[in-house]
Amino acid sequence: MESAEIRRRWLSFFEERGHTVVPSASLIADDPTLLLVPAGMVPFKPYFLGEVKPPAPRVTSVQKCVRTPDIEEVGKTTRHGTFFQMCGNFSFGDYFKEGAITLSWELLTNSVADGGFGLDPERLWITVYLDDDEAERIWREKIGVPAERIQRLGKKDNFWSMGVPGPCGPCSEINYDRGPEFGAEGGPAVNDERYVEIWNLVFMQYERGAGDGKEDFPILGDLPSKNIDTGLGLERLAMILQDVQNMYETDTLRVVMDKATELTGVRYGADHGSDVSLRVVADHIRTSVMLIGDGVTPGNEGRGYVLRRIMRRAVRNMRLLGATGPVVKDLVDVVIDTMGQQYSELITDRRRIETVALAEEAAFLKALKGGTNILDTAVTETKATGGTVLAGDKAFLLHDTWGFPIDLTLEMAAEQGLSVDEEGFRRLMKEQRDRAKADARAKKTGHADLSAYREVADSSGSTDFTGYTVTEGESTIVGLLVDGVSSPAASEGDEVEVVLDRTPFYAEGGGQIADQGRIRLDTGAVIEVRDVQKPVPGVHVHKGVVQVGEVTVGAPAYASIDVKRRRAIARAHSATHLTHQALRDALGPTAAQAGSENQPGRFRFDFGSPNAVPGAVMTDVEQKINDVLSRELDVQAEVMSIDEAKKQGAIAEFGEKYGERVRVVTIGDFSKELCGGTHVHNTAQLGLVKLLGESSIGSGVRRIEALVGVDAYNFLAREHTVVAQLQELVKGRPEELPEKIAGMLGKLKDAEKEIEKFRAEKVLQAAAGLAESAKDVRGVALVTGQVPDGTSADDLRKLVLDVRGRIQGGRPAVVALFTTANGRPLTVIATNEAARERGLKAGDLVRAAAKTLGGGGGGKPDVAQGGGQDPEAIGAAVSAVERLVTETA
Repeated sequence: MESAEIRRRWLSFFEERGHTVVPSASLIADDPTLLLVPAGMVPFKPYFLGEVKPPAPRVTSVQKCVRTPDIEEVGKTTRHGTFFQMCGNFSFGDYFKEGAITLSWELLTNSVADGGFGLDPERLWITVYLDDDEAERIWREKIGVPAERIQRLGKKDNFWSMGVPGPCGPCSEINYDRGPEFGAEGGPAVNDERYVEIWNLVFMQYERGAGDGKEDFPILGDLPSKNIDTGLGLERLAMILQDVQNMYETDTLRVVMDKATELTGVRYGADHGSDVSLRVVADHIRTSVMLIGDGVTPGNEGRGYVLRRIMRRAVRNMRLLGATGPVVKDLVDVVIDTMGQQYSELITDRRRIETVALAEEAAFLKALKGGTNILDTAVTETKATGGTVLAGDKAFLLHDTWGFPIDLTLEMAAEQGLSVDEEGFRRLMKEQRDRAKADARAKKTGHADLSAYREVADSSGSTDFTGYTVTEGESTIVGLLVDGVSSPAASEGDEVEVVLDRTPFYAEGGGQIADQGRIRLDTGAVIEVRDVQKPVPGVHVHKGVVQVGEVTVGAPAYASIDVKRRRAIARAHSATHLTHQALRDALGPTAAQAGSENQPGRFRFDFGSPNAVPGAVMTDVEQKINDVLSRELDVQAEVMSIDEAKKQGAIAEFGEKYGERVRVVTIGDFSKELCGGTHVHNTAQLGLVKLLGESSIGSGVRRIEALVGVDAYNFLAREHTVVAQLQELVKGRPEELPEKIAGMLGKLKDAEKEIEKFRAEKVLQAAAGLAESAKDVRGVALVTGQVPDGTSADDLRKLVLDVRGRIQGGRPAVVALFTTANGRPLTVIATNEAARERGLKAGDLVRAAAKTLGGGGGGKPDVAQGGGQDPEAIGAAVSAVERLVTETA
């Protein structure tokens, strides 16, 4: 049974039994404490924590997940992988243990013809928590599993919590016996290689307190509503149903290994080392495709670094297998063809995914070349000192700066006859990880920090946002925080966070900054609102300061936004939509939005593109945007189902989380996007859009900055003033300015060349006289002197070499000339071969002179250059050179 069929069968089974099917959430976690979604229940965490009402009492999903803590082990074993799919069914206060157990057994053991997976019941073993007598009884009496195939395990294995105070409960796991060829019998308690866990049923029935680790925490009591959270690993079930040895031999990974074999000629199963590389390639390329598909782009921080690291590991392992050229496109296409059967958006976004992946491969191949040069230098330096071990800091530099994994450094060093200080390398890596973990802990807010907002949400419900239709209105203060703590009242001067039952204030989100304005109370109190955020879903928190009077919870209020500012922001947001569509029209769907910020009168727009956008294209895009403004297109917003929005071709931003009902903003027949922001009513209200330019902000991501409305007009007015001034200066029409200015700059450059030529000739004219002035110092012809101030280092060098060449007769010669440039002394010293045979080296002489000048210098034995801080010391420097020549010759 193929993986796509397993997924289809799972969703169909639970949908037929009253579960609402929830599409997989993006791999980009909607949680500030997570980079990526690591488990199937993560998208449902707000429901289990009581932050948000669930969409239905029972739901099911197949969630995309990525875990990378054991990335170095991927490929070395057949159990480690980075991407996996977690099939889950969830109950929010509906069925509990008996329902979950019955459903799981039915799906696993029903025949394939009846919609099940057709597993042999005799090969299924069950584990329950130590004192969970209820679960053990259901398995034994209701399902009929023999007591000898039910085992009890402790808190470490069969008890679940989120790691923080909150819901928790015992687990019951279903394990499949793979047979005696996988080890000794005895059940999952003694052999988890033979008895593979395929389904974990979590019974959320308790509330836990604070504590460390998986076992050291107290149980505070029962939850008011008991929930079910289950997870079945799709890849593990596929391994069993497809009768293969491990997950790498299942359909969605084996095809990638087969393509890697085709590209390199290395057969899977022939050698352990090459098998490891093939598994790394298969796992990492699939994960890369899924991450890019969800909008992640390679970078040096966060989830972007996760993607960059696994992509580079994949490319490196292809090189180790013998690949010599680019290979990523062929591998990516195989993944898209296979995983696209389950996630059709991969096929739709094929071009964009390929573009991002190919750009990263090209960047790494370039880095690989540069890193190899660094390694060669380090090897040479190590050997020069008689060493046999490459320093750990060198290996760390290669890893951290050039993306060289340690095993690549080990192999390349071994080819040069060196080992590597792995202990030193791993110490530095540990220090880096410790710093990263400490930083992550510092940033991790946990759940307790949001408890005050949740209390308001629980007692008063969600904030009713009225800002789409009005800019002011009556409301009631339902929550008040002072210094992050709930308070019944606040006084003049207090920094406060206010929650209203209804508000016209837009909370920052979707690239649009928050509204500002005032909240007035009947008592005369006034709150100046500076920011609005949504720390928990559905709750608008107005941050500001009490300007006058006292504010109390429950007081009637009148909220009004800064209308002029809101309208300027709305113009910028609508202009962002127009820019997005115009870019897609010009560059294709790969120019997908990667972020934006809409401020009063200006915006920035980030989009995917591997290369800079040509100036001519930018001009066309700007022209198209302004043409749309002149068409006076109406801007309309409509709420519909996510499926209907997709059918209508609405564009969604990568990484954004959308519910079942979405808001679609349509601009005439030109643009249609999912958006929760505020907009103009007609494109004519924008007035004018001016694109200021575009630049790179990361690998494969570009940024456009632009002005809208009056700000755009003011910019052009300033530009017009500058053009008028230039017209006056060069006496030409605007269209003649580029040619006239280019001509003037050309003439200026030619004049500078002539001046430089004249200066050089004047300096070199002194060469003959200087050569004739040579002094004999113990048989050495020594020329010293100071040339005119302002002589460049290049001209001084030419003069010194010219003088040296004029000293004939095979005499040993030393030429040391000095000048002052930009207030600093400069010297160039040269020696001929006869002088060097007598021990006179230019580098030694320059160091002696530069030390006297208060600086430093160096160079080769035949010519060297130095400088200093004190021009008055040039005479002393000349004497220092003469003294050293006398002593050495």
